[in-house]
Amino acid sequence: MKHVKRVKRDRVRHLLAFSLLLAGLLTGCGIRATEVPTDFGPAPSRAHCSLTDPEVTTQTTRGVPVQVFLLCGSSLVSVDRAVRVPDGAADSARRVLVAQGLFDELAESPSVAEKEAGFTTDVRGGMKVSGPAPGDPDDTLRLSASPGDLTSYALAQLVCTFSDSAAAEGDGSVVLGGPAADRPRRYECTNEVRSRPGSAEPPSSEVPEN
Repeated sequence: MKHVKRVKRDRVRHLLAFSLLLAGLLTGCGIRATEVPTDFGPAPSRAHCSLTDPEVTTQTTRGVPVQVFLLCGSSLVSVDRAVRVPDGAADSARRVLVAQGLFDELAESPSVAEKEAGFTTDVRGGMKVSGPAPGDPDDTLRLSASPGDLTSYALAQLVCTFSDSAAAEGDGSVVLGGPAADRPRRYECTNEVRSRPGSAEPPSSEVPEN
């Protein structure tokens, strides 16, 4: 019986010595021993929302330099683009041509470099842009689909892109309407819309009849 107890005590001492030795080794390697799992957080995102591809940054030589807002991460980020506008176009026609070009660029699938940087778009192709209907303010842009039918992401992309271009008056807003007889509304691109396009829709107000 005494022999059994002695064997047990020896095993306990050996286990204790091994534990102390292991703790010492971990401390010497700069690793702190712990009894709870350590959470190092999620893996770092590969989306960095910046472009260094020279083909992307120099494409403005092929038309009028513009910027469009694409989605990256959870916010809107501008990228360089170019749209073709015929020389000599009147101001009203030029505004519509620029707006259509901007829309087409938004609907275009991001380039390989943009995809690698994390850029996406929620704007779908096929929409046509026209000028004001009778009674609309002169800077109105009518869409072939109602702005209210767009996703919050797509609407934010359009509003921020249009309002920051020659398609608008340059005051951070743009007047948009749909194909129906509904009154157009003036939409604003705010910092909140740029940072949270999925949950913060562009604020808007109805414009009076011209």
